Amino acid sequence: MTVKVPPIKCQGIKTKLVEWIKDHSSLDNNGTWIEPFMGSGVVGFNMRPSRAVFADINPHIINFYNSIKQGKITAGIAKEFLKLEGGHLQAKGEGHYYEIRERFNKDGNPLDMLFLNRACFNGIMRFNKKGGFNVPFGHKPERFAKSYITKITNQIKYVADAVSQYDWEFVCADFRKIISSAATNDFIYCDPPYIGRHVDYFNSWSENDEQELYNLLNAAKAKFILSTWHSNQYRENLALEKYASNYTVLTREHFYHVGASEKNRKPMMEAIVLNYNPLTPVTLETEKQLALFEKTKKEYVVYSSPKP
Repeated sequence: MTVKVPPIKCQGIKTKLVEWIKDHSSLDNNGTWIEPFMGSGVVGFNMRPSRAVFADINPHIINFYNSIKQGKITAGIAKEFLKLEGGHLQAKGEGHYYEIRERFNKDGNPLDMLFLNRACFNGIMRFNKKGGFNVPFGHKPERFAKSYITKITNQIKYVADAVSQYDWEFVCADFRKIISSAATNDFIYCDPPYIGRHVDYFNSWSENDEQELYNLLNAAKAKFILSTWHSNQYRENLALEKYASNYTVLTREHFYHVGASEKNRKPMMEAIVLNYNPLTPVTLETEKQLALFEKTKKEYVVYSSPKP
């Protein structure tokens, strides 16, 4: 499977985990794919469901994708914009980046957000308490080379083609409202901010939010997958033991890159929490045995079973 990368980048993007998540998802043909925490949208975009609700509390993400859906942003429009502003960035340096950032925080133009997202430090999506984008420049004035612009515009074209074929809705809303709206044959994919990890997404993420999320999922009629972290070399995610003990928890080792050096390649045990068994009993037992004898792989390890 070739994973299609979306045009907007976010920290914690699940590009390398898409196939794993997709293999364990279960969407009824008559149901709606629901993402209460859209972020980059990489999982749902690669699932390509016939019907989907992509929601996020960040209005700029939703505005960007609605602009594609409405034809206000096309591959051609984005190409010309990035060529123009990329040229100014190369000529003027980081000062132009901060001009665009100030303009975006005043007007909220989705093309300005695209520029900032691809020119800022490490492609981070971060806002201050007043809702202003506050990520510093990424120190690459030559960032928007022809090949890079082509890559971004191809990503936009992929989304534009999808929204022209499928019934996809982009909604700025709180996760509570979105999860509560799910019907029995729908499927919920949750990728919330990781409790105890990065919480500076668009607003804060507290222990109360985490508990309320699990309460809503527990009451939901639909099947769901929740993405979270299991452990790293220093500590474990205590929320899994606290809230997910009655669900199926599968894990897989994943590496995050911080900086340019390979020594900064940080291992993380990712987890997905499901309210159903995605595997047959025989396969589940095989997975458990593999977990005992192949601890270095650390993939698809079943820690618990869902409620009957």
